[in-house]
Amino acid sequence: MKRRILCMIGLLIGTIFFNYSTVLANEENKEETKLAEDALSSVLIEQNTGTVLFDKDAHEQLPPASMTKIMTLLLIMEALEKEEISKEDIVVVSEYAASMGGSQVFLEAGEEMSVDDLIKGIAIASGNDASVAMAEKIAGTEEEFVRAMNKKAEELALENTHFANTTGLPAADHYSSAYDMAVMTRELLHFEDITNYTSIYEDYLRQGEENEFWLVNTNKLIRSYPGADGMKTGYTNEAKYCLTATAKRDDMRVIAVVMGAETPKERNKMISGLMDYGFQSYKTEQLFAKEETVMELNKIKADPHHFDIVTEQSVHTLQKKGQEEAAVTTEVSIQDNWEFPVKKGTVVGELTVKENDEPVYATPLIVNEDISEASVLELAKRTMQKMVKAAD
Repeated sequence: MKRRILCMIGLLIGTIFFNYSTVLANEENKEETKLAEDALSSVLIEQNTGTVLFDKDAHEQLPPASMTKIMTLLLIMEALEKEEISKEDIVVVSEYAASMGGSQVFLEAGEEMSVDDLIKGIAIASGNDASVAMAEKIAGTEEEFVRAMNKKAEELALENTHFANTTGLPAADHYSSAYDMAVMTRELLHFEDITNYTSIYEDYLRQGEENEFWLVNTNKLIRSYPGADGMKTGYTNEAKYCLTATAKRDDMRVIAVVMGAETPKERNKMISGLMDYGFQSYKTEQLFAKEETVMELNKIKADPHHFDIVTEQSVHTLQKKGQEEAAVTTEVSIQDNWEFPVKKGTVVGELTVKENDEPVYATPLIVNEDISEASVLELAKRTMQKMVKAAD
């Protein structure tokens, strides 16, 4: 497969992500595959490119039940990355958090528990009390945290999502869609250690104490489906049985969502069928690893003078098995105006993947180190070196 990089300094395209063709699995595919027939809504996407491989009413607004906690976990992981909290922090459980009904890990008012254990309580056992405790830790109140959830939904362009709580307990004006849940999950998977929690089948809170609590994952597929490592189940009388699931085989990961199944058995069967279809019908090829150098950039006013531009995430192509492979090229765009200092991880451009000269998706490019403004002395030194070199 051909790979070519075209450098276009000075252009930064505004949209960072867009899919391949909206749906590779067209209506004819749906008839052939007959996937998720008994779901109210479903979708299957390939994680690296965000390509929709199959959908059934994927944009319909439906109650997401505890799949809501995917967004809750996303904001928690962002807070960890920003060092606003740490996994070792101790959270004092409020009376309000302890009062949550539904799925819970039976926190008591005044109890102290680490952020790490509360994440386990959310990711493994779907603890409503743990979700609210973490929301209060990060935002002060659940209400403020919900505002942040809805703000994040806007940032991700989730047109069919609105949250009223952190848990998914039934509430007015609380809804999402299969497609939106898949997008949230794709964003959450950027935090690679999230699957260290969601892939755990069983664990304990307060182990060795009188009130020891056995955590058993509500997503049984992580034990029965090869490669499954997440993400979140959901159930209420209104939502019925829901599941957003992830699985990875070799270098390919798929995200499948089913909403409105009648039984957990039917839900798991439909999810397994969706993921089977993805792995059996498609293949991916890696073009760049995560944080792989794409180009070196020289900035006269930068310190260091030379620095690498790297991929924020791994970059892949997606092909349907049995079809002729497209000619793949990549195009690099770097922003023109720089203001120093620039912090490590700052997005400074994007890499666009093209097939047969048609853009199919784009991914951010970042700097891999802190970059400051060069001192006056250093600038003078560089100018002198440039003049000497020109004279030679």
